[in-house]
Amino acid sequence: MKNKFRQQLREQVQKISVPQRAQFSAQACELLRNQTIWQNAKSILFYAPLPNEVDIWPLVSEALATGKVVALPGFDAEENSYVGRQIENLETDLDRGQFGIREPKRDCPEILLNRLDLTLVPGVGFDLAGGRLGRGKGFYDRLLSQISGTKCGVGFDQQIIEGVPIESHDVPLNCILTPTRWHEVR
Repeated sequence: MKNKFRQQLREQVQKISVPQRAQFSAQACELLRNQTIWQNAKSILFYAPLPNEVDIWPLVSEALATGKVVALPGFDAEENSYVGRQIENLETDLDRGQFGIREPKRDCPEILLNRLDLTLVPGVGFDLAGGRLGRGKGFYDRLLSQISGTKCGVGFDQQIIEGVPIESHDVPLNCILTPTRWHEVR
């Protein structure tokens, strides 16, 4: 069931042109900037966007410039899981990680996940009840299970579906951000 949804949603995102993705990403960033949670957050866990994900990368520079604590997931091969690592400089603190995704170098300090104010979460699909459809490996759910702050799913409008199939290990989100909406889960 989940794989069928993943395939359909990936096809929907593929139909979005590169210029549209850039425009939609800019809209989503602007919408997030206007939220109280963003303005008040002192520590944020970002994600390094893949080409088919909403590009929130401009917000990383803004957060660093305004003195927020900025972290990204970093893969810990020994634990076969992700940890949060703080970055301070986009030029020197990043490497290509385990899966070819930008992530903090291993010498970047690990950050306590339960101290984060806001976590921006990519996914293949989302529903408005806080359900998230990931890539199917469970890495993000294991990471999210340790986070007590606001967990915000970030995706294109085409990634919102009626109901994500939920399993016991799936961690619900507190809000959903798309280029056209900010939705807080009740």
